[in-house]
Order: sequence, then structure tokens, then C-alpha cells
Amino acid sequence: MVLIALSFTFGVWLMQQQATLPNFAWAWLLLTAPIPLLMGAYLIPGRPLLKWLRFLFIALLSCCLGFYHAAYQARQRLNISLANEWQGRDISIVGVVAELPRLHEQGQRFRFDVTDSLAPQAFVPPHIYLSTYNTPDSQLTIHAGERWRLTVRLKQPHGSSNPHGFDFEAWALENDIRAVGYVVNKGDRQRLDAHAQGLRYRIETLREAVRDRFLSSLPDAPYAGVLSALAIGDQSSIPQAQWQVYTRTGVNHLMSISGLHITMLASAAFAFVYGLWRRSVWLTLRLPARKAAALAAVLIALAYALLSGYGVPAQRTVYMVGAVAAALWLKRNFSLSQIMSIALLGVLIPDPWAVLSPGFWLSFGAVALILYVTAHRIGRTHWLREYAVVQWAMSIGLIPLLLGLFQQVSLVSPIANAFAIPLASLVVVPLTLLGAVLPWDAPLWLAHAVMSFTMQLLEWLSALPQAVWIQHAPPAWTVLCGMLGALLILAPRGIPARWLGIVFIMPMFLNSPTPPAGNSLRMIVFDVGQGLSVAVQTRHHALLYDTGPDYSGESDSGNRILLPTMRALGIKRLDKLILSHDDIDHTGGTRSVLQALPIAHVTSSLPVDSLLLNALTQQTDHIQRCADGEHWEWDGVRFEILHPAENVDTPGKPHDNDMSCVLRISIGERHILLVGDIEKRSEQRLLDLHAEQLPADVLVVPHHGSKSSSTADFIAAVLPDYAVFTNGYRNRFGHPKAEVVQRYVDSGAVLLRSDQDGAILIEMDAQHLSLESYRKQHQRYWTHQVTTTQADAEGG
Repeated sequence: MVLIALSFTFGVWLMQQQATLPNFAWAWLLLTAPIPLLMGAYLIPGRPLLKWLRFLFIALLSCCLGFYHAAYQARQRLNISLANEWQGRDISIVGVVAELPRLHEQGQRFRFDVTDSLAPQAFVPPHIYLSTYNTPDSQLTIHAGERWRLTVRLKQPHGSSNPHGFDFEAWALENDIRAVGYVVNKGDRQRLDAHAQGLRYRIETLREAVRDRFLSSLPDAPYAGVLSALAIGDQSSIPQAQWQVYTRTGVNHLMSISGLHITMLASAAFAFVYGLWRRSVWLTLRLPARKAAALAAVLIALAYALLSGYGVPAQRTVYMVGAVAAALWLKRNFSLSQIMSIALLGVLIPDPWAVLSPGFWLSFGAVALILYVTAHRIGRTHWLREYAVVQWAMSIGLIPLLLGLFQQVSLVSPIANAFAIPLASLVVVPLTLLGAVLPWDAPLWLAHAVMSFTMQLLEWLSALPQAVWIQHAPPAWTVLCGMLGALLILAPRGIPARWLGIVFIMPMFLNSPTPPAGNSLRMIVFDVGQGLSVAVQTRHHALLYDTGPDYSGESDSGNRILLPTMRALGIKRLDKLILSHDDIDHTGGTRSVLQALPIAHVTSSLPVDSLLLNALTQQTDHIQRCADGEHWEWDGVRFEILHPAENVDTPGKPHDNDMSCVLRISIGERHILLVGDIEKRSEQRLLDLHAEQLPADVLVVPHHGSKSSSTADFIAAVLPDYAVFTNGYRNRFGHPKAEVVQRYVDSGAVLLRSDQDGAILIEMDAQHLSLESYRKQHQRYWTHQVTTTQADAEGG
């Protein structure tokens, strides 16, 4: 059973690494694969060899089954897609709000199950993801389980593509979301039914009712979102600032419905039903108390998991509880490894994309570690000692996974979990669930008071300067070595040379990314959507030019894209931050970067009364205005500011594109030009004053390809070999404009676009220049392939 589950899992994982779906004609080999193995077993004498061939056959067959099962599921979902010709067009549809709506600054986001399309000849996928955007003249509030007729504007799922970044397209495929879009304010917006039929919709309605109850009972309470997450799995209710504290202290697994909470509730249900059932002779004669209690535990676990949204940790716990209950009912003895295997298959058969989720590996890894350090031990230990052993195992055993997935490990996690686990699991969660069920508010206020006390301790630990170890992304082989090392360290006493585990763990910390050589650079033009951010790394220095857009109040390109990528690449500090001008699509991620990385110098064209400039002055004293004539050299790489003029005051002009900092980067005769959002007037100034410094091998096209920039004379003066457009997929501005694109084509430049190519990775020295499209070089079978016609259709 264990061999089947592990091999099946490996096959599923292997499928998710493929750039294209396999040819299903090869699947027939699954039927003939046993033949050579069986022939070898009978032709070659020796029972040990027969045993090994049997294991090999089971492993190979299970791996192939996992591989082709995942491929078949993927093909079924990918066959359902929004047609290109219906992207960006108004479509009237009827459907049901299929999940608890999530709030954002301007409206709501929610999954919508389409039951009917009212547009002739338009096929709309059955599951889509919608957003509403409220205006003073148009307000719309939607609730879970309601049936609506809406006019929507849709597009195919498309996310940013950056090294070590979140893959939105994989998330959409896993959740069966085959189109995303927004509700048109001036179209149909009619509620047809307040309560649609269906158990799943009723559950979502109940979840929203619980959330509303919490918000009304705990008005302005800072940790009401945590209680909502613990009761119904609504993690979006927790503010980003609180998430940072939980992440830094390593207790974020507790601040939502986890396997631990479900197990605790199922165990309580088992004990309660068993204690009552066995007191009745009539009941026990008809059904043994253990069976009745096991059934109750499964039902409670399933109900709580469904209420939580049925994520991977919840699924794993339900399947494990179900396996234990099945063993009792069938009078069979299932080993712990078999129970784990059942849970593994239970998760992956319906959802082969679960292997892409960090929660999958952390959830199963944590349970495997607990079993590894507690199961099959001789003698009984005190519960407090066993609790300490489990905490020690979590602290050591999960280091390789945490470094590989997130590039950080909380050093205060053992202390934080030592008091947070009992407080959250034994006090806060029961009180929260009582408050959700009972008509009184007292349990909720008690739960909030305990949570407030817990939070004070966590904030103190989080504020410690060395609370978190943050580093580069370790190579995959070092993560595997680290796992072996952790198992060796945690092995039972008596196993020789357990200290060698430290040797196996060390490569994760010692194998840091190789920086560029002297007289060379490494550059990333990030795919941040409609905006700009560029990181430049020399041998001993790092520069960030702009920080991309702000997506919402708590989510920006800094915390979503820039920091994960720079952290993984080993960039621990910025020697210079350049903010080209005061547009939110160029400065939106600045505050997140400020919180996470030390910055030595800041150069900007921000207005003197800018709030962001004031925040920068609190971070560093080395702030100066961007001005023509500034230049410096790092490790053989020369940097020059060519624009704006030195003595230009900008009060009252916070969005003046012509104030953009123009940066020229040179190594020998090779040059890169970053020009921000300059427009025709600034281009003419550069032609008048710096014509000889404009020729460049790589040009990041001004203003995302707007027709207010990129004059023919400017392009002729720069004459780039590569022109990089940084624009969002189907953005509302219609960037880049067709006539601008044609000018660069006529100049002979190779065109690269962030919406089609993802992040652009550049390496340059005096002799060589190489550019890589991250989206194309790291393609998976689900990667959205964008054509120029598709990308340009939205804005016209």
C-alpha cells in the first residue's frame, strides 16, 4: 500500500513538471508492462529476485497510473476554455455565487458557477472567477448561494510569470477556474434567487452567515478575522500585518482550520459519543460503541472540513480519520503508514494538482514526522516529554521544506508553538466554535481575549531582530540531502552517527547562488502586470529600479513578486533604490520592499510633499533627487542618470511622466537604457543633450508602449537590438499601441513583452548579451500561451 501511494504520488508530481501533455497512445503500454517483468521473474532463478521484480513492477505501474491519471484530468479541464473571440466582450450570464465572497478595496471577489449563457453562440466555462468594482453611482453587494443574472467581461486565466513566484494559472487550473473577469456596472445585475438549490451552496451560505455573525458580534475587534479563519477557514479576513507576525513566529499553520484542529474536534466527538453510547445496553446491542463513536468522529471531521473550505490539510485529516474508522468497522488493523497512504491517494486522485501546493508537502510532511518520532517506540513516555519531542521534530524536520518553499525559517517557532498550540487549539478554537453555534456572544469575546493575549506574546517574539532566518533558495539536491539529514538527527537513540545529519543539512545553507563575475551584470525585468520594476545585480551590489504596481491595500508587487524573487536569488540588501516618478504602477511595491530589505541609498523624482518620500526618509538618510549628471560605477559596471534636469521642482505634479529618471547601464560598448514613462518632450531633450549616449543594446520601452512616447527619432537614435515592453495582459490602456510596436519592428529590434514572455532575464558583459523569456523557458502544460492579437484586444 505504501509503495503504491508513494509511486502514484511521484507519477502525479512528474506529470506536473511537463511542458506539454503526453501522447495518450503510450498509455497502452501500461497493459503490457508486466510481461517482461514476469518473464524475467520466471526465467531468472532466485526468490529474492522475484520479490524485487514484484516491487519494481508495482512501483512502475503505480507511477504510470499516477502520471496518466494526472494527464487525463488535465486534458479534461484544459478542453474547457473561453474562446479567444469572446475575451473582453460583454456577455450576459446566469449562475450562482459558489463561494464565500472575499472583500477587496473596491468591491468583492468570488467564484461563480455559470448555469446559462444568454449571449448567442458564446460558450462560457461552467466555473469562473469574478470581481465587482463599486463606484459612487454603482454599488453591488453579493452573497454566497445567490443566483444572479449578470453582464460580465471575461478573459482567459493569465498570471505573472517570475522566478520563484506564485503561479496563478496553475491555481486556476486546480480550482477549475477557466475564465476570470469582472461584472460590468452598466449591464444586467439582477438577483434571481436568494438561496440556490444544492448542498455546496447551502454550506457557503452558512459560512458567510458565521462570518457576518462574528463581524457584528466583534465590531472593530482586531482579531475577529482570526476567529473567522478558525471557524470557517476564511483566511482573507486576517490582515496582512498579522500574517507577517504569524509567519515570523512560525504559527501561521494555527491561524486557520488545520489538521490539528479537525483531529482535536473529531477526537472529542469520539470520546463524547463513546462515553454516552456504551451506557445504553439497547444501543450497544445494535451497534458497538466504538463503531458508533468512529462514525461520529468521521461525520464531525467531515462537517468541520467542509465548513473550512475543504483545503488539502482538511482533506488529509478527513481521510485519515476515515481510514481509522474503516479499520474499526471492518475489524482490520491498518498500520499508520497505510492510513497515511490512504489519505495521500484520497487527496491526489480527485486533485492531482495538490502536489503543486506548499500546504500539501507541509501537511503530509508534518504528520510523517510526528509518526516518525512517536510511533513504534519502546516504553511509554510522559505526555509533556512527548509534546516536547514533537515540537523538536517539527522545528528540525521541516527546515528543508520551509527553506525550499519559502526561503525562510522562524527561529522562534519552537517557543511560539509551545504556548500557541495549546492556547489556540484547546482554548480559542473550542470557544470560537461555541460562539458560532450558540446565540450568545460571550464565548466569542472570551476567545478574542485569549487570542489577544497570545498575540501580545507573538508580537514580542516577532519583534526580535533574529526571529527569522532568511536566505537564498537552496538547490533541489540540497533540500533532499537536508531531509535525509533531518531524519538522521531525529532517529531513535542507538542509531550510530546521528551527528552526520548536520553534515547533510549544511549544503542548504552553504550553496548560495553564484553572483555575476566582475565587469558583468544580471538583470531581471519583472513581470508585474501593468507597471515596471527592474532588478540589477553586479558582483557585490544590487539596484532596484521602480517597484511595480499596488494591486490592493495589502497586496502589491513588492510582497507578491519582487521580494520572493530577490530573496530566492540571494539579494539580501539594496545598495540603491531608484523610483523613476510618482505613478502607482512604478512605486506601488515600495513600502513592502522597505519593510523587508535594508536600503543604502534612494534616488527618486518623487514630489517634495510625497507621503512615500516621507516614509523613505524614516528608512535611510541617503536620499537624493534624480538628476542628470549623476553617475557611479560598481564592479566594472557604469551607471549614469541622463534625465531629468538637475534643478526641476515638482510640487503639485505627482504624476508627471516627464520627470522619470532615465538610467543608462554600460559595460564596455554594451548598454541598457531604462527610461520609465518619459514622453515626447523628454525624448526630445535626450536627443538634444545626450544623443551620443542613447544607442543601446536593450531598451525598456518608454511608458509601456504608449503612443505618447517612442517617437521615430528617439527609436532611430537608440536603435535597440532588443525592445522590452512591460505591460499587463489585455490592460485597459491598450498598451502597447500597434503603431508604436510597428516602429520598433521597422527599426529591426527583437520585441519582448512581459504579457507574452513573462520576466525577462538578462546577462551582459563586454562581449556577450543574452536574454531569456521566463514564461517560455519554464513553460508547463497549463501555461497560457499569448498571441499578440489576444494581448492587444482589450484596449484597442
